[in-house]
Amino acid sequence: MNPRIEMLPETKLIGKRMTLSLSNNKTAELWKSFMPRRKEIKNNIGSDLYSMQKYDASYFNTFNPNTEFEKWAAVAVTDFNEIPEEMEPFILAGGLYAVFVHKGDVSTASNTFQYIFGTWLPNSEYVLDDRFHFELLGEKYKNNDPSSEEEIWIPIQLK
Repeated sequence: MNPRIEMLPETKLIGKRMTLSLSNNKTAELWKSFMPRRKEIKNNIGSDLYSMQKYDASYFNTFNPNTEFEKWAAVAVTDFNEIPEEMEPFILAGGLYAVFVHKGDVSTASNTFQYIFGTWLPNSEYVLDDRFHFELLGEKYKNNDPSSEEEIWIPIQLK
């Protein structure tokens, strides 16, 4: 599973966020609060959804499922002229990303992440960059379906 390497331009997003941990995973709650209201965002660019995470710089050094991180449910937009109530604007910094395609439902995602962080990254010419990680949920994404596909974007920089 080799990634493609992409230079992402700065991207404007509107969405909702919360702080959570893997042991206190509120991802479903976040998406349940966002999805019914996403149509209120009038200036979308396409229909892709962004599931973003911001980890502390030391998050991957000593893994602890209780360590909290920021999680977003968002869509890309052209501008911030109209922001629905209880949602926030966010500018996703551009930069270099390794993009992996995960095939399968969410229960198999841990295998993909284990490969990325345990095999690919240590053996690559890259290190993690301290920017947002995200999954791009496009037209092939089907929630909890074994035929689902999503892109996993990992921020990187050359060693």
